[in-house]
Amino acid sequence: MARFEDLQQSLWDTGSDYGVQPPVTAEVILEAERLLNVTLPGSLLDLLRQQNGGRLTGSRNAFPTSGPTSWSADHVPVDSLLGIGHRERMISVLDSPYLIEEWDLPAPVVLVSGDGHCWIGLDYRSGGRHGAPPSPGSTLTTTRNRPSLRTFSPSSRASPPPTGSRA
Repeated sequence: MARFEDLQQSLWDTGSDYGVQPPVTAEVILEAERLLNVTLPGSLLDLLRQQNGGRLTGSRNAFPTSGPTSWSADHVPVDSLLGIGHRERMISVLDSPYLIEEWDLPAPVVLVSGDGHCWIGLDYRSGGRHGAPPSPGSTLTTTRNRPSLRTFSPSSRASPPPTGSRA
């Protein structure tokens, strides 16, 4: 598994501003946590302070799974990470309540990537909204063609796609 410091340096596709929100401030974080009624994990906030959402590099564009998906035997595609903000025509983590209702997803979950066919989110159902927040070692969930859920292995977070994958 990649070290978090290494991930921060190699995560973002710096040649694209697609999905990038204005820089994160303490006020933006407080407003997001109030609106979403959760405590966001520090590791996510550290990534968003570096760049507030956007496209991921080609070496970081897959999320490993413990079982087959409709995309691959061992991963789902992840081409971007949602930021926090209200940039026109861009979804952000702030849109999670609407998207959860629209796609009939479980709550409380904060969506961090996806497009309707597949969502990856921070799952607060078992730990509580303000308890120990999800961290790099916690569970992320994805949903495909609602409402089925897959739970990912915590040890696979932030790993590059397997060699020869289609992502």
